[in-house]
Amino acid sequence: MSETDTRTTEATDGAVPSRRPGRERGRDDGKFGRYGGQYVPEALMPAIEELADAYERYVLNNEDGFMDEFRERLAAFGGRPTPLQRADRLSERYDTEVFLKREDLLHGGAHKLNNALGQVLLAKYMGKERIIAETGAGQHGTATAMAAAHLDMPCTIYMGERDINRQRPNVFRMKLNGSEVKPVTTGRGTLKEAISETMRDWAETVEDTHYVIGSIVGPHPFPVMVRDFQAVISEEAREQAIEKTGGLPTDVVACAGGGSNTMGTFADFVDDESVALHAVEAGGSTLEVDEEEGVAPNSASLYAGDEGVLHGARTKLLQDSDGQIMESHSVSSGLDYAGVGPELAYLVDEGRVDPVAVDDDAALEGFHRLSNTEGIIPALETAHAFGYLEEHHEDLGERVIVNVSGRGDKDLDAAIEETDQRDVPNAPDMSMFTEGI
Repeated sequence: MSETDTRTTEATDGAVPSRRPGRERGRDDGKFGRYGGQYVPEALMPAIEELADAYERYVLNNEDGFMDEFRERLAAFGGRPTPLQRADRLSERYDTEVFLKREDLLHGGAHKLNNALGQVLLAKYMGKERIIAETGAGQHGTATAMAAAHLDMPCTIYMGERDINRQRPNVFRMKLNGSEVKPVTTGRGTLKEAISETMRDWAETVEDTHYVIGSIVGPHPFPVMVRDFQAVISEEAREQAIEKTGGLPTDVVACAGGGSNTMGTFADFVDDESVALHAVEAGGSTLEVDEEEGVAPNSASLYAGDEGVLHGARTKLLQDSDGQIMESHSVSSGLDYAGVGPELAYLVDEGRVDPVAVDDDAALEGFHRLSNTEGIIPALETAHAFGYLEEHHEDLGERVIVNVSGRGDKDLDAAIEETDQRDVPNAPDMSMFTEGI
């Protein structure tokens, strides 16, 4: 492995400037303090350099009107802007103003389309002929499959065998959109293994293939590029908050796996020091680590991880005392990852982002609470944010934005099984399933 830094030049006339200065972080060299970089095989460096050049030209400088077309397609195909809704019953419950950024209403049911559409469109501008992607919960795979069908690009999606069995509806949706889904059987068959397999494919097909990474992870320029595509969430939320309330929120809350939803929700608030940013990770069953078994029964990399290198970047990881990557766990497939984006790791070290962990039980309670108080069934990933809100609302300010990163249709089978095994407050009576779960 080698690390190579790809430098970009300052934006020229015709560029689309960042409205918020903090968005410049990492663009020049892919570094966030000591995190980030490009730890990839030499075989991938030509593709990485080509992508860094395309990111500068098309995304930062709007060459050939790329960003104009991206925004137009986000509106027409994706349905942006998404609403910022006041959650009346939760506001009353917590005696604070709670607002929901409704990314679950984006086409496909999650925030993932923002990045997938941007990258598939970028691949077309680059002249690529094929799309590959990885997915955990299936939302990124679904979004990439939709974007590929929309833009007439062949698409192959790698997904861990365990996640395929947990997320059958999303697998079917990908196939409906014409994508090939390839099961990954190595390891525990989850997101980490799917990313590794996708990178192997990319190394062999770099000339005509673009790899749509689904989060702010991987080698530069992926962390900054994915953040920039997802930043539309916080751009809208910031403007909507000012319009609705006359000011900024006191707190912004988002669940955190790899971190695309998190940085998309935080990006335009990072420079507002009066706004507290809370990244809610999956605490799983416990924050203890079983080194003998090589298992971390959580996915709380920010909260409990150590510095290391995974999938092309230096960041915070779940690892044992010998530096071996641990197998992670979460009730939600999309948070089941042993690492996190390097920018989030940096912001946590700087004290700008507060990392918190919510266990499986609290997440399931959040899933049911949002469903029966506001009529919104959230993804199990999103439910962690509402578990945090329940446990820590007294520590928050008077005006809170929570990003509803996705809807829970994909998780209904898992929610039924998990609810049946636990005593979850406000959950439906599971005895109605007379033939068992």
